[in-house]
Amino acid sequence: MNIEELRKIAQKRRKAIKENMKNIKHKIAVMSGKGGVGKTTVAINLAVSLAKRKKRNDGYSVALLDADIDCPNVNKFLGIEEPFQIRNDKIIPVKKYDINVVSFASLQEREDQPIIWRGPMLSKAIMQLLEQVEWGELDYLVIDLPPGTSDASLTIMQEIVPDGIIIVTTPQSAAVVDAKKSANMAKELKIPVLGIIENMSGEIFGSGGGEKAAEELGINFLGRIELDKEIVRCAEKKKPFVLESFELAEKFKKIVNTIEEVLK
Repeated sequence: MNIEELRKIAQKRRKAIKENMKNIKHKIAVMSGKGGVGKTTVAINLAVSLAKRKKRNDGYSVALLDADIDCPNVNKFLGIEEPFQIRNDKIIPVKKYDINVVSFASLQEREDQPIIWRGPMLSKAIMQLLEQVEWGELDYLVIDLPPGTSDASLTIMQEIVPDGIIIVTTPQSAAVVDAKKSANMAKELKIPVLGIIENMSGEIFGSGGGEKAAEELGINFLGRIELDKEIVRCAEKKKPFVLESFELAEKFKKIVNTIEEVLK
């Protein structure tokens, strides 16, 4: 197969992905410069918070795509044990907490099985997944991206073309530097950065690093989430903290309000 034939196949697949996602109003990618900063926790609680929003008499229709191929943790965090189903060559998302969930974890035979794929194979798997999922009509698709600025993140961002990116960081300087790399990657791809969320803020890790980075980059500071025992407790129970803690839900609501305003 020559280069021209490969190019035609890629173009055909991109067209199919675009067609498959045409009924999604807003696509929000959640990204971090490094792992371990709470990106997945933010993505989950953002999706659940949006699903709780009132739109006429119902909440928004929301899906969550766990695109962190190497370490897909959304299913684990939500207590989802069953893989997605395939019907008529279409992937059917799993429903949990009023959101539709699709995770690369469904491709693993075991939870501890590593996914050892080279770049071209990763890209092919990502594109096939995006083409096959039965998204339906959605108000929001929240995408939990892999950490860093890897080839997988690049492929997903180029194929989905999010309406905006949220960057999650902790206050420490190393995490903030990596967060800036993520913001610069988004700008290179001409994808709007909706803002930065500072996670795990407080006495242990400090405070203010995320806000300072947002100021230096000239982007929105969406708010901070304090390091809280209640968040840890909710994680152990495999429940989003916005459903378990009124206080945390109210604080997070302010962040979601800002995101909605920026998207308008």
